[in-house]
Amino acid sequence: MRKILHVDCNNFYASVECLYHPEIRKYPVAVAGDPENRHGIILAKNMIAKKLGVTTGEAIWEAKQKAPGLVLVPPDYRKYLRFSRMAREIYSEYSDQVEAFGLDENWIDLTDSLQYLHSDPVSIANSIRERVKRELGITVSVGVSFNKIFAKLGSDLKKPDATTVIPYETFRDLVWPLPVSDLLYVGPATKKKLQLVAVNTIGDLARYDRELIRWKLGKYGEILHDFANGLDTAPVRRIGESEQVKSVGNGITCHRDLQTDQDVLLVFQVLADSVAARLRELGMKAKGVQIFLRDSALASCTRQKQMEMPVCTSVPLVDAAMDLFHSYWRWQRPLRGLGLSAINLVVGSGKDTFQLSLFDDDVERMLSLEKLEKTVDWIRFRYGHNAVLRASSLLDKKLTGFSPKEDHTIHPYSYFR
Repeated sequence: MRKILHVDCNNFYASVECLYHPEIRKYPVAVAGDPENRHGIILAKNMIAKKLGVTTGEAIWEAKQKAPGLVLVPPDYRKYLRFSRMAREIYSEYSDQVEAFGLDENWIDLTDSLQYLHSDPVSIANSIRERVKRELGITVSVGVSFNKIFAKLGSDLKKPDATTVIPYETFRDLVWPLPVSDLLYVGPATKKKLQLVAVNTIGDLARYDRELIRWKLGKYGEILHDFANGLDTAPVRRIGESEQVKSVGNGITCHRDLQTDQDVLLVFQVLADSVAARLRELGMKAKGVQIFLRDSALASCTRQKQMEMPVCTSVPLVDAAMDLFHSYWRWQRPLRGLGLSAINLVVGSGKDTFQLSLFDDDVERMLSLEKLEKTVDWIRFRYGHNAVLRASSLLDKKLTGFSPKEDHTIHPYSYFR
């Protein structure tokens, strides 16, 4: 039987900010986006704000109504990355199987290392809690179980600074009475679908007919049915284990509504610069492009197309994005947000990724673009992002004055990757 921990840093962003600003610790604190740039939602909150009802994802004005005197702090992902790395260094002393799930959560598989640690999983979980508190100044909650899903569920049950055990022998007694929404990947939409067929608890889902749940939710329903029955066998990745990157993308909620094709082009150019630079860092190229559009009524859609040849430069990404945009969008409404992703990725650089072609000029043009943009990468690395900018960015500095490669939000990794 496997012995797996899930370690969750409590109120992570807010806890780190309170370390840097001890004068605000006694107040309700929330890390929030910039309302002037229409990112005005709560990203994280401290325990005081949480007790007052502040929730992640709600609008700042709603949070202020619940918590008068709420202290708002802008996010600083560089600090959060630093603390995330330091926490993982602690975890890695107990096992070489440590898998991140976002910045603030990690699974640790102790199965093969217990014989060397001369301890038990609960004692190790408590040791990790104490070490993180003492060495980093933040608290964590730890779930201990026989698979990844229930270990995560355990870390969610008691917060802050707690250890919760869900053993194989009694998991039905502990887990099945819980709301089905407590299970990983049962979000609001899935919860509503399950409630329509009288599935309200994890136990209801576990006992439900497998074929019927597949009919209701497809293959995804079968996976959730297995989760509820404790049948998760997904391994915890080893440190440094390679993982295939399937796409690279960036998106933005714009400073103002986009009204014209020119507005869209300016934003796509900034996004493509970031996506192309990230591709080059990974040593990869894209054989396809996908765009994401969200209008002023918050309706959204995605469109994608294949490229004529694999690319890692911004110009062909922008051209493909605008082709997609022109073929679909009819300006029924202004646009509020855009996204651009490189998809169908291949590993390689230079001529390695180009097929032999009669049109050698195209290949040479792409190689020249790569060389040029790699030079820009070096200048920006040495002197900062703003050392080299497109002249078009001067047309609307508020619309283009962001660096998604440096500032993009880091979202949790998918469990199903």
